[in-house]
Amino acid sequence: MHFPPRGPIYATYYTALAGIAVPVNLVAIVILSRGKCGLSRCITWYLVSMAVTDLLVILTAVILNRIPAIFFPGSFLSITPVCSFSIALIYASRDSSVWLTVAFTVDRFVAICCLKLKTKYCVTKMAAVIIGTISSLGCLKSVPWYFIHEPMYVIDNVPWYCRLKNLRYTSPAWRAFDWFDRILTPCLPFLLIILLNALTVRHILAASRARRRLRCHSNAEDHSDPEVESRRKSIILLFAISGAFILLWMTYVVQFLYERLTNNYQILGFTDPKFILQESANMFQLLSCCTNTFIYAVTQRKFREELKNLVKHPLSRLVKLIQQ
Repeated sequence: MHFPPRGPIYATYYTALAGIAVPVNLVAIVILSRGKCGLSRCITWYLVSMAVTDLLVILTAVILNRIPAIFFPGSFLSITPVCSFSIALIYASRDSSVWLTVAFTVDRFVAICCLKLKTKYCVTKMAAVIIGTISSLGCLKSVPWYFIHEPMYVIDNVPWYCRLKNLRYTSPAWRAFDWFDRILTPCLPFLLIILLNALTVRHILAASRARRRLRCHSNAEDHSDPEVESRRKSIILLFAISGAFILLWMTYVVQFLYERLTNNYQILGFTDPKFILQESANMFQLLSCCTNTFIYAVTQRKFREELKNLVKHPLSRLVKLIQQ
């Protein structure tokens, strides 16, 4: 994340990612904020906050870090204090994005499996508190990353580029912080999401069997159950978001475990397999910041309708202007 590679593959990938991720996240923010997608206000708050943090990840990690390093090396963004601040922002937005996904998973688990707690937890006020807390803690945890970098060159008393200090690998405190950072994001979210989804599935299957038995005993007509249909839509959205997160962060987890188990941090060049694994992990991780909007479009009918209206409105206005 600190030394973006150069080459046509990386240049094309990060340019395309920025060109896709920025508009799709903006579209998601606009559509969800209008509150016409048939989702509760609590869910809407989580989804909007996730779209905002995903957009911030793209802005900080791709537009302010990757693309300038590839196309404009030696720009103002390469000065060491600016570079260090940019890296701290990347970690802050990344951690917030990941833990908001966990918060959304917890909210859906409580709403489906803990009916007594639902009335107190799954409300807009609680969602706002949780979103604010996660964002604040994400910013606070990223502060040490600003101080762990040193300049690669000093030209005319101006420090250039960011390089990790040797303290990063020799200090027990920094090694402990590095383990804490990687466990907190994304290892612990991995475990929480998998565990909560498994418990949610078990609860839904048990509840569905019980409802089918009750409907059979009451000789209900053979038509769709609104409660089951509502749960089905909710669980599809939950599993799609959680599944995409796990798949796209898996390489990052593998890279972290390989690096720590082998205790080998040296990278010999852009063709080094360790560098390719590391960069692939970063590429997949950043790709996760533009998948949620496509998930909404595939799984939510009302979101698709709002998206069509959003596209049709400016086109209809343009046609009227041409006719006039």
